[in-house]
Amino acid sequence: MLSTIIAAYSGYNGPTVDILLNFELQELVQMVGYPGLFAAVFAETGIFFMFFLPGSSMLFTAGLLASHGLFNVWLLLPLITFAAILGDSTGYWFGAKVGPALFKREDSRFFRKSHVEKTRVFYERHGVIAIVLARFVPVVRTFAPVLAGVAGMRYRIFLMYNVMGGVLWGAGVTFAGYFLGETFPQVDRYITPIIAAIIITSFIPLIREWYRSRKNAPQGAGTV
Repeated sequence: MLSTIIAAYSGYNGPTVDILLNFELQELVQMVGYPGLFAAVFAETGIFFMFFLPGSSMLFTAGLLASHGLFNVWLLLPLITFAAILGDSTGYWFGAKVGPALFKREDSRFFRKSHVEKTRVFYERHGVIAIVLARFVPVVRTFAPVLAGVAGMRYRIFLMYNVMGGVLWGAGVTFAGYFLGETFPQVDRYITPIIAAIIITSFIPLIREWYRSRKNAPQGAGTV
């Protein structure tokens, strides 16, 4: 079910989505540890074809595991925050240097022009604060820094919002999992519906934008 949702709205149908969702997320996070979490957060926010990684749900799970002593939360929070900031900065400079040429390419397995269009619409609706808000929206959070680089946004301004978003998303979602685990020790019994709720909720902005674009599309236009 969740893999179908992600495939429908990301345009990616590869096997990795199914593998990540069918594998117990708690086991995956424990297995990869600090290095894997850092790499996953950096990759999802800094490498445009890694948009399918389980961002928010992974951070929440890591925080929840930290509440059980499997991670040191005070090491986890700055580590993930730094990875998120570094990833977005990498995406920005990639967009500034390579983006214009890349976006002229045709759709491929790892790149779809629709991803850029979704991000562009998100920017137009929310302005520069989209750098912060995009952190909480799958797919958009991967392409937002790239598009900022393509558009030539001043890096000083981008970095300010990048840091703000990195703290709110990276540390915030992780600490939410930790706090919930500390407050309700038995919450891990409900980890599957909680993760499902996080994933579905995070896709709501994309679904809303898709619905608005369909509603505002000229009559007679072909369907996508």
